[in-house]
Parts: sequence; structure tokens; C-alpha cells
Amino acid sequence: MAETRGTTELRRAGVEHTLMRYAYRRGGGAEQAADDLGVERARMFKSLVARAGDDLVFALVPATSELSLKKLAAAAGVKHAEMADPREAERATGYQVGGMSPLGSRKRLPVYLDASGGELERICLNAGGRGQIVELGTLELVELVGARLVDLAAR
Repeated sequence: MAETRGTTELRRAGVEHTLMRYAYRRGGGAEQAADDLGVERARMFKSLVARAGDDLVFALVPATSELSLKKLAAAAGVKHAEMADPREAERATGYQVGGMSPLGSRKRLPVYLDASGGELERICLNAGGRGQIVELGTLELVELVGARLVDLAAR
């Protein structure tokens, strides 16, 4: 299986991980990936790019949750957050929509990980390509990308 920029970053950092592939379908999202790979949906995280104030950021939330832009803004210490324009997100990360990842992103963006991830030993997220998911230790992800654990899920 070919490496992505995300798995290259993990390999170079010496982070143990497992790369998995599934048949990507537009609109299927993280829930489809979890179901196709037999991974619990609560361990499969969406990699969303949002604008918090003037800055682009990654917001990682479980497949079972929706992102609260209000909570993201509060976590980033700004008044307003919104989903990034897809073309702008693609330019900043170097990844296509459906294949976004904080791992190996062209531009290093701040990463906010939903607090539920901190309760999991291992999580899954996009590896940097459509149909490619990586499983790794949550602590290793947090350390590698400098993620902040915060409550991001809309209730």
C-alpha cells in the first residue's frame, strides 16, 4: 500500500500505526469508513478544516458527532468560527476534500481534538488520501501534531 504524506510523517517520527484502505464514496464520510473497515464509529475521527477568526485550523471530531463551531471558536479564543472554503482548505493542506489530515499537511495548522478522543487509547483518522485511514495511539497523535483536547461536539 502506497504511503501518503501523513504516513510518511508518522514513519519518520517513529510512530507505530496501521494504514487501512476502503472504497471511498463521495458523501460517505467517516461513518462509511468506520463501517467499511469494521472500526467503532466513536474511534473514527473526521478531519475538518475550519476558519477560527483569521486562522485555518483542524477540528477532529468523532464520526458520531457534529462539530460545534461555537465551541471551536471558544477553544481558539476567537469570536467566530466557520467551515473553511473547500478550495482554501485544499490549498493550505495539500489534500483533497475527503482526504484531509493534520498528518503531513502542507501547512502546519493548529489542531483541536474533541475531548472524547482523550478517553481512547487508539483512534483512526484520514491518512492523507481518499479511502486511506490510519490508526494510531491517541497520545502519539496529540504529541506529534500538538493537538489541544477540547469539547468540540455539538449536543
